[in-house]
Amino acid sequence: MRGNSGYGENAEALTEQYESVAFSDVHRDVLHLFPSQPSRILDIGAGTGRDAAALALSGHDVTAVEPTTELRSAGMRIHAAQPILWIDDGLPDLAVVRGKGGSYDVVMLTAVWMHLDEAERGIAMPHLAALLTRKGRVVMSLRHGPVPAGRTMHDVSAAETVELAASVGLRCIHHSQREDMLGRGDVSWSFLGLEAD
Repeated sequence: MRGNSGYGENAEALTEQYESVAFSDVHRDVLHLFPSQPSRILDIGAGTGRDAAALALSGHDVTAVEPTTELRSAGMRIHAAQPILWIDDGLPDLAVVRGKGGSYDVVMLTAVWMHLDEAERGIAMPHLAALLTRKGRVVMSLRHGPVPAGRTMHDVSAAETVELAASVGLRCIHHSQREDMLGRGDVSWSFLGLEAD
């Protein structure tokens, strides 16, 4: 995934940043979309595994996908106590994940989707839909605001994402917007819940 450029070089600072906020705070608007019973969850672009670890601690079977070696290594070290399956793979193809087969009750993409350009999003969305169980959900957040130096991000709206999801049979069951958790005034977020038929 070309969109992960700039992450390996800044892994130490990013690790500290990611781990400084709690899963329950970051995802407070979409916590109701996660199953209460132990379920299979795929965390794409898992970073340092903050979310994967919280979900594993809640009893879920979690697979964390992270293409940046430095972040994946940090996550495996920091959250070694949690039974997380780590995979080196990335969007838009998810070739390794798809090659393993299986389906998931929740597929998470936290601050990931905007790294893909329009063509890549068109490739990725059908793959996400195909990975879901019946009534499975995609839970994603979209970052809006200026692009940090050295990163690749695209301006992706919630409306465009919902429309693309609908084209592969996913309906929007949640859409909310909120301020940046790290206090950046020029950054905001959209949170989406997309459900399979």
